[in-house]
Amino acid sequence: MVLDLLVIGTAVTLGPLHNSAFILLLSTPHGVRLGLAFLLSWLANLSAVIACVMLLTGGQPPARHSAPSTAADAAELAIGAALVLYGAHRHRRPPRPHGPPRWAARIDNASPATAAGLAWLLQPWALVGAGAAIAVDADLSTPADWLALTGYCLLATLTLIVMEAYALRSPTAAQTRLNALRAWLERRQEQLVTALSLLTGLWLTARSIHDLVT
Repeated sequence: MVLDLLVIGTAVTLGPLHNSAFILLLSTPHGVRLGLAFLLSWLANLSAVIACVMLLTGGQPPARHSAPSTAADAAELAIGAALVLYGAHRHRRPPRPHGPPRWAARIDNASPATAAGLAWLLQPWALVGAGAAIAVDADLSTPADWLALTGYCLLATLTLIVMEAYALRSPTAAQTRLNALRAWLERRQEQLVTALSLLTGLWLTARSIHDLVT
């Protein structure tokens, strides 16, 4: 479970869409406050999904090959296959130019509530669902699994935490360097989304098939 959560958390945190949006928020006059609202909403969404899974399982992993365990593996397989198909589709289609999203023109007037809602909207829910399916195997009676779930949520938020801390510590330098990072992410968005979808999808597909047949 730990390795699976590490893979999912890394894929989530490296996603170019939410990172670009976060940098846009940080570049506004009240960027640090908006960034904090986005970050907290992002982390709360991840934590809420894991909490719901723990409520459903009672904090105890289901027996191997039981109906709940098989359902979780099947969900993981479906998500993995969908990510592979999506990544293959993105790879085959002609390159498309990517500019700032339409809402970027109104970002200067955004409120913390808007930033929090944007975090919910940009959450990669397929990957979050995969993380939830993996979390079904968590045993909350062991500190190691508590740490694994906490680490997963923090890892999936890591880029946001680092950028928020950088903006707080060195606002001028952060604005210049983060805007350069956003420009790079926008140029590489297609390749990054394709690679993350294919690699994560293949991992989830292979892992779930292994669990279903062994």
